[in-house]
Amino acid sequence: MLRVPNRYSVLFGFWKLFIALSFLVRTVLLIMCWKSAATSVGSLFSIYFKGFVFDLGVASFFTVLYAIYLLLIPQRWNQSRINKTVTYVGFFLTVLIVMFSFFAEFTFWGEFESRFNFIAVDYLVYTFEVVNNINQSYPLPYLIGGMVLVTSLITWWFYKRGIFAASFNSAMTFRSRAIATVVLLLIPVFYIFNIKNNWAEKTDNRYRAELSKAGIYSFFSAFKNNELSYSEFYKKDPDAEVFARMRNLLTDSSTRFLGNDSEIYRQITGNDTLVARPNVIMITIESFSADFMTRFGNTQGLTPVLDSLSKQSILFTNMYATGTRTVRGMEALTLAVPPTPGSSIVRRDDNANLFTVGSIFKNAGYKRTFFYGGDGYFDNMNQFFSGNGFDIVDRGRKIMIKDKLATNRTFIADKDVQFENAWGICDEDIYKAVIRDADSNYNEGKKFFNFVMTTSNHRPYTYPANKISIPQGSREGAVRYTDFAIGKLLEEAKTKPWFANTVFIFVADHCASSAGKNEINVSKYHIPCLVYNLPNAKPVELSPVCSQIDLYPTLFNYLDWSYKSNLFGENINAAKYQPRALMGTYQKLGYLKNDTLIVLGPQQKADCYFYKQQSDEQKQVPMNDRLLHEAIANYQSAYQLYKNGGMREK
Repeated sequence: MLRVPNRYSVLFGFWKLFIALSFLVRTVLLIMCWKSAATSVGSLFSIYFKGFVFDLGVASFFTVLYAIYLLLIPQRWNQSRINKTVTYVGFFLTVLIVMFSFFAEFTFWGEFESRFNFIAVDYLVYTFEVVNNINQSYPLPYLIGGMVLVTSLITWWFYKRGIFAASFNSAMTFRSRAIATVVLLLIPVFYIFNIKNNWAEKTDNRYRAELSKAGIYSFFSAFKNNELSYSEFYKKDPDAEVFARMRNLLTDSSTRFLGNDSEIYRQITGNDTLVARPNVIMITIESFSADFMTRFGNTQGLTPVLDSLSKQSILFTNMYATGTRTVRGMEALTLAVPPTPGSSIVRRDDNANLFTVGSIFKNAGYKRTFFYGGDGYFDNMNQFFSGNGFDIVDRGRKIMIKDKLATNRTFIADKDVQFENAWGICDEDIYKAVIRDADSNYNEGKKFFNFVMTTSNHRPYTYPANKISIPQGSREGAVRYTDFAIGKLLEEAKTKPWFANTVFIFVADHCASSAGKNEINVSKYHIPCLVYNLPNAKPVELSPVCSQIDLYPTLFNYLDWSYKSNLFGENINAAKYQPRALMGTYQKLGYLKNDTLIVLGPQQKADCYFYKQQSDEQKQVPMNDRLLHEAIANYQSAYQLYKNGGMREK
């Protein structure tokens, strides 16, 4: 039998403690759902065996830093007051964290009958609300006091058993410590690359799967994977009904479905004799609410350029963002897909080789480029766009992407930057990079589609001096500078030979603020969208309610393109189009149609609201079953296609 080195007695004592407490937690949870888990001897063995594997992994992660500390501390310091203080305090705090996590597991299970998932991760975003909820739900002083008392008793028990003394009195050589520490570090490395949380899910019973997991392991897995299972936590219909309903919603006179009944892949037929092939530059404006513009009621005069352009463009007056973060807007504008629970697909691992708007441009012979004023490593943006065929132009300083540099990445040089802050270079500078790239493409005879993401309209709201009259540091100033920079972009573009055959799209990624009194505040998703300089198109206002995902299907219709599509978006000018918008948070999924808002939530919850746009009122009303099933069809089919590979490029 392997003899445990004395210096590591506290570390291995903690492992035993953690595994024992985890066993107890798993057993109590099993008793709570005994009938639902439909347990047998075989399933019990599977639950506890997998549970032990996950618990061992969590214990090893908890002690990584301590293992390194035990290696590095010299033998002559082993009995020092400093080492004893570090050991006692570190042990106490670690056990206290473990005790709170186990308490949280019981409360989370009581609400969701699940180990930690992306909902738990989401709670970190709303720390103020969560802490207040805990304070109102539990006697917090007694809870904290109880946890401290239990932790103190465990620490005292370790002391009385001589576990601390064994560590302090040990005399291990550096070589012995090095061997032990390397082994201890290899264990979490093995887990990172080989033990995935979905190993627990290889069962036909959800409760057995959840019992097999370890809460902390599941938490960090959810944090890494950025998703919440729609099929486990949301209302569902039979898959056959869902896809039949979805295909019916997407069918019009120009559509012919190509795939099987569980796909939405289809041929869109345009008038090929009149087809136009303009360049397309889409400016995706950071945090730009519709109500910043005079056209939508603002009285501050912050957007004279965009307000002027709105009268010369195709203006979507009732477009709604799908989410509240930049990556969600990117998802909608590239994949044209309803938001799935959790974070955007842009931030997930399995997001390469998807069917995107860029796929359609590629098939039409266009070069595709993603421009970003900051470092596109942030939020996985470069990985997403590079993995889906875009070239990258950003301010990054050769940050590694999945252990290698993107081969199609260009860095914006210092000499081309007049101003930058924590988020990146100012909008004028990124637009100059776009102009330079357009010049190069034109000279080489290439058509181009550019996805440009701005940064200036973001806190800390700083921008070059002497450009506008509003001082730096305010949202109003950032909006005014954003508008000013757009004017400078077009002023220079109009001097270029490629301008006449280039469409400019100005659209927000999301609104400036999504906070409101409702779970989904519809007005906080209302964004502007302008299509400017479209060949042979007169200025017009398109008033139907629509989503970000509808932008490109509508544009391709204006261009009379025939193309294959795997997009959920629709041409809002189609005779059969039924105005609707899709919008969500990390957990809640909204479906707005006519004056009715359906909100889907975890625990198979669904609510129905009457929405009055003029007064921005939402009032709960009895469920509209027809719209409920339409909402389910959109979100369930989107999740299914993403998970089963149905969104892959064809």
